[in-house]
Amino acid sequence: MRDAVIVDAVRTPVGKGKPGGALSALHPVDLHAHAIRSLVERTGIDPSLVDDVISGAVGQVGEQSGNTARWAALAAGLPESVPGVTVDRQCGSSQQAVHFAAQGVIAGAYDVVIASGVESMSRVPMGSQFAGQDPFGAGVAGRYPEGLVPQGISAELIAQRWGFSRAQLDTFAAESHRRAAPAWDEGRFAGEVAPVKVPVDGTLVEVTRDESVRPTTTVDVLAGLRPAFRADAWEQRFPELEWRITAGNSSPVNDGAAALLITSGETAARLGLRPRARLHSFAVAGDDPLLMLTGVIPATRKVLDRAGLDLADIDAFEVNEAFASVVLAWQAETGADLGKVNVHGGATAIGHPLGASGARLITTLLSVLEQHGGRFGLQTMCEAGGLANATIIERL
Repeated sequence: MRDAVIVDAVRTPVGKGKPGGALSALHPVDLHAHAIRSLVERTGIDPSLVDDVISGAVGQVGEQSGNTARWAALAAGLPESVPGVTVDRQCGSSQQAVHFAAQGVIAGAYDVVIASGVESMSRVPMGSQFAGQDPFGAGVAGRYPEGLVPQGISAELIAQRWGFSRAQLDTFAAESHRRAAPAWDEGRFAGEVAPVKVPVDGTLVEVTRDESVRPTTTVDVLAGLRPAFRADAWEQRFPELEWRITAGNSSPVNDGAAALLITSGETAARLGLRPRARLHSFAVAGDDPLLMLTGVIPATRKVLDRAGLDLADIDAFEVNEAFASVVLAWQAETGADLGKVNVHGGATAIGHPLGASGARLITTLLSVLEQHGGRFGLQTMCEAGGLANATIIERL
């Protein structure tokens, strides 16, 4: 039976997703192309051997529209014969790209694939693709007559249901920064990040570090922030909410890209490539679209069952920190050791460039397993609409 292996993975630094952010001067196609080009250079792969480029992006509008994967592949210098396709499973888009790439390799449809993702939230703001339009239609409205809610409200509902205090959420968020800052200082991200040169006032400035990490963040600082999603309409609908979700215990908006080279083990050996990990098991799950962000719980159970592994077999977890309440609810239901979760910090500190985050997390998970001597890593990502992806990799 064919397997699928990760030969290498690389990401850009993550910039703040606003005008003036470190990467905001770059067109998303060029930002994405940098990750793909860096991956090709690092591995030495003949780019004409790439069977497909499968990429994730959430805001598929404006500068990220028109099958942005194709344009990124061409901008990266890949031959015109290399195709590309852009997928959308919301925040899990590039994790889904990894699944599709690996499944294609296992099935024999591909030998060499690049799975990647991009999001430039400074240039394509979150929600731009809706342009004020209703994405649901009458059928969904009829099934959920009280109406669905934004993700921030879902995060509030999760905090309420699981009984997390504001102090617990802020403590978790501060810990994310407390882990990420020294990880950068100790060089733990050096092997996964490809610095980006960005034009600023006529000169090129090299961006080398994640811009959203705040080394001085403390629980006391976070305690001073106001609830981010409190509004009269939501207070009337959900009078039980205590309004604990802030900008500080949520992920910021960001720019970034990441890319992985995926082949079969046999192809890697034939090409003289040394794989870093095997893509062991995959799962996707759906859950309540009102709570929206709890899909990581059934997805984790599903992927462990598929893998024939127990939670204790997993040496490191990457659980996307869209909101602190999501990870804490996942931990409460699974019983995972938080000491193994987001060891080098999570999205609260590093950032969450939507379509790139799945590929970014798996890139970081590889680093964590290698640096800490782990064998199995599990990654899971909450996604809009009550969806989640889960992936288990095995370090080689």
